[in-house]
Amino acid sequence: MIRIIGWMLNRMVAVRFVGILLGICIFVLSLELLAHAKDLQALRPDDSGIVLKYMAYRAPSVLANYLGISLLLAMLLSLTELSYRNEMSAIWAAGLSPLRIIIMLLPLAIAAGGLQFFLSNTAIPLTTPQLRQWGLGDYGADKLKVGEKDPIWMRAGPDILRAEQANAQSTELEELIIFRRDANGLLREQVYAKRAVLSGGRWVLDDVLVYYRDNLEPTHFPTLVYSGDMKPAQAGIRSGAPEDMSLAELSYFIENHGFGIRPVWVYETWANKRLSLLFSGLLMMGMCVPLATRFRRGGGLGMLFAAGVGLGFAFFIVDGVSLTMGVLGFVAPWLAAWLPVAAFGALAAAMTLRAETI
Repeated sequence: MIRIIGWMLNRMVAVRFVGILLGICIFVLSLELLAHAKDLQALRPDDSGIVLKYMAYRAPSVLANYLGISLLLAMLLSLTELSYRNEMSAIWAAGLSPLRIIIMLLPLAIAAGGLQFFLSNTAIPLTTPQLRQWGLGDYGADKLKVGEKDPIWMRAGPDILRAEQANAQSTELEELIIFRRDANGLLREQVYAKRAVLSGGRWVLDDVLVYYRDNLEPTHFPTLVYSGDMKPAQAGIRSGAPEDMSLAELSYFIENHGFGIRPVWVYETWANKRLSLLFSGLLMMGMCVPLATRFRRGGGLGMLFAAGVGLGFAFFIVDGVSLTMGVLGFVAPWLAAWLPVAAFGALAAAMTLRAETI
């Protein structure tokens, strides 16, 4: 009997969740296609499938953006329907407390959190470079040209390096600037080179001009050997945009102190945020189920729905503000990513424990 109820609840919420998520995704993508149809056709006049390709590349971002709210609405719709038909009263009478219902819904919560993590950590990093190359909509403002002539950032010990152009393997650099820093991170030399080639594990710099600290006279060298072990921030397709990186790429940037592109705490905040996505589904369910105990016999269903939507949107607002605070460096990265989850998780736990005593 208990297994049947658990299976019924999971199926009921899952069907509504998938329907709402796909409906929102199709609606948003349709609006984008109406806005960018001419630009898409102008990109590839002879490619009739460019519209479908654009939808496929944009779908992961749209799904990830609306997954949380879709699960929240699916939970509220299911609970409202059960309360309206007085089936919630039968579930309580069968001895199923809010905590047990949440435990029953754990498979769906884990699946939703896993899907959110997969979209953000794998699908979006794979599709974003192509969207940035097309440069449509929000991607037009910060379009990054992907190819062999991309600007590239590197790090070698305390030194930060920037090249205007690089080949795909990052073994030939042009218009190189090396910011040489001391152990305290203070700039001591600035090296300009027209060209740099990796040869025998060392970089050979051509037409070099070195500027020194304390306004000393700059020095020109026809060639100069730089033996620093350069680690590239970008190898053909990767930029320094943390929101579009996988967890492994974020860890790589953290290990190399952001390559001088952004402060390291920006990448640490996004890395913690990526991990917190695994608990998004459980949090939505933990906030919704205890609310249903107040509406056991179908009364005040509008209040149930409004309270659930209000809690959900409060979480999304606090989560966005907290993430921004972490990116700006006002709070510790782990705190910025985990505080909203911990705070609303504690609220959900308190509501569940209170419902257990009613």
